[in-house]
Amino acid sequence: MTKVLLFLALFLPTSGLLADTGDALSAWNNTPSRQTIERWLADATTEGNPGYIPPQQRYVVFDNDGTLWPEAPMTFQLQFAFDEIKRLAPQHPEWQKDALVNAILKNDLATVAKSGQSGLMHLLTLTHSNMTTDEFDQRVTQWLARERHPRFGCRYDQLGYLPMRQLLDTLRSHGFKTWIISGGGIDFMRQVAEKMYGIPPEQVVGSFSLAEFALTNNGTQLRKTMNGAFYDDEAMKPVAIHLFMGHRPVAAFGNSDGDVPMLQYTSGNPAAKTFGLLIHHTDGVREYAYDAHPSASGKLVNGLTLAPHYGWTVVDMKKDWNQVFDPKLCPQAQ
Repeated sequence: MTKVLLFLALFLPTSGLLADTGDALSAWNNTPSRQTIERWLADATTEGNPGYIPPQQRYVVFDNDGTLWPEAPMTFQLQFAFDEIKRLAPQHPEWQKDALVNAILKNDLATVAKSGQSGLMHLLTLTHSNMTTDEFDQRVTQWLARERHPRFGCRYDQLGYLPMRQLLDTLRSHGFKTWIISGGGIDFMRQVAEKMYGIPPEQVVGSFSLAEFALTNNGTQLRKTMNGAFYDDEAMKPVAIHLFMGHRPVAAFGNSDGDVPMLQYTSGNPAAKTFGLLIHHTDGVREYAYDAHPSASGKLVNGLTLAPHYGWTVVDMKKDWNQVFDPKLCPQAQ
């Protein structure tokens, strides 16, 4: 028996350090990016190794848009807002004089883009406030059931990146606690995160505004407003991590310059051998190709420059992933 085991160890090929899990990262090609992930994970979870991380410190953070699902041609939440404007416009004749609403109804994206941050806040006011949190949750749920991505033809909640979902599962199987820290709206993401990624609502952090509590004839309710808006991007991501998570992460995963402060904050953790990863969207055939000039969001320039300095892994989507989406969930996207 000993000779047989020795033969297997020496001569049978393996797909990496996680081969004993049944190739938990099967959507990843056996490239240096995957190998770096596997080495860090093995070091972090093997007692006695210099990079060992105790279970109570295994907190890892993920961006969402462009990291766990696509953000092109626009973020899913922005598409939701556009679709809500079109759905609700007949019920709001007062919107006829609203230039931004008219631009959306005409699919005039150039005018919408020129409206900038103030236009975005106005759009969110119309579609994300002045309703109860239960009403908003219902609208998101109905939108997810009704709408399809214009390019891939699948429901939006079927378009999580398969390699990243596998990575989330693999990290959790090794005792890591996975959190989303994203610029997307916290209430919007909480409707999909557990189903898509196995991340419960309490481990989802995003942009938010303050709700108002009220007693009603039927009980209690929270009503969404735009008061105290907090935009969870760039330098605010470390702030949100400290505020909501209360632990400094040991690994961070993103795809844009807006994620760089989160990765820097993680890399500065003095208590652990940390890991940082940026996804570079290089696959215009199976997904989208962009870095300096994204169609809507996800600019990646500074991150690529800083990656060698911090030792972050840059994933080339075209080379490192053999699948982008789960063929069982969205076969037409393959």
